[in-house]
Amino acid sequence: MSQQLPDVQASSPDISVGLNRVGVTGVEKLVKLHRGDDRPIVLMAEFEVFVDLPEWRKGADMSRNMEVVDEMLEEAVSEPTLRVEDVCGDVAERLIEKHEYTTRAEVRMEAEYVIREKTPATDRPTQATADIIASATAHDDGTTGEEIGCHVVGMTVCPCSQGMSESRARDVLEGLDVDRETIDEFLAEVPQPGHSQRGHATLTVETDGQPPVDLNELIDIARDSMSARIYNLAKRPDEDHMTFESHSDAKFVEDCVRSMAEGVVGAYPDLPEDAIVRMEQSNDESIHQHNAHAERVAEFGRLKAEVNGE
Repeated sequence: MSQQLPDVQASSPDISVGLNRVGVTGVEKLVKLHRGDDRPIVLMAEFEVFVDLPEWRKGADMSRNMEVVDEMLEEAVSEPTLRVEDVCGDVAERLIEKHEYTTRAEVRMEAEYVIREKTPATDRPTQATADIIASATAHDDGTTGEEIGCHVVGMTVCPCSQGMSESRARDVLEGLDVDRETIDEFLAEVPQPGHSQRGHATLTVETDGQPPVDLNELIDIARDSMSARIYNLAKRPDEDHMTFESHSDAKFVEDCVRSMAEGVVGAYPDLPEDAIVRMEQSNDESIHQHNAHAERVAEFGRLKAEVNGE
């Protein structure tokens, strides 16, 4: 007769301290995004799965629970889904049911998402990529909050640097006896150079799932918050288009975050007041060794009031 192994995880710890998050990371699964009559989009997603742990319990049955987590994820991703955050919510709710000692379960997912589009000037087919960010947190009171968002890359142009270039151009044109009205018209039509940066925008919205927030719309808001979109394929007319567009809409890192706020409020005016909006912008500076960063986390009600000047 085989001897039953002791359940060490269920014993009391030497130090009675509770833990907020105990679980597994780096769990890779295929997720299918449903697209109506189109073929589903298949994502290679990486999951993080956590539960909280009370101070009286030594461990969270990591090895044994990994089988449960794997089974849950397999069930959750076995059919195409309309919303990746629902996959996270499904797993988080099942974790709460499976763990009698847990009051909170969290599931996070990230995946690379490919966007098919056309180049801005030559209208050639190309692709862009965005990182999907999705998560859900389930509580033992039956409530579940879901988060969906993205991380995208674009470009920005520094308004301060551009202002100095414009001042220099004005001085040169005045020195050539060009009249002020002509100078103003020229500078209005031809944006002056400024140092550019590769920009990284992150935008997520956390709600109870109603109304649903569209991932593709969040990607568009984040990409459009910077001075210009960038593309994998770019012929010379496309490069000229991106250069002109970016210099026509120079933005500080702070401006990008505010543009995201305006975009979310414009696209989703009926979000719940307590929905959480997270916005981050980081720019890889081209003429400095440091980078620039700005962010805002706010309840939607407060953000909406600020954007509308209330």
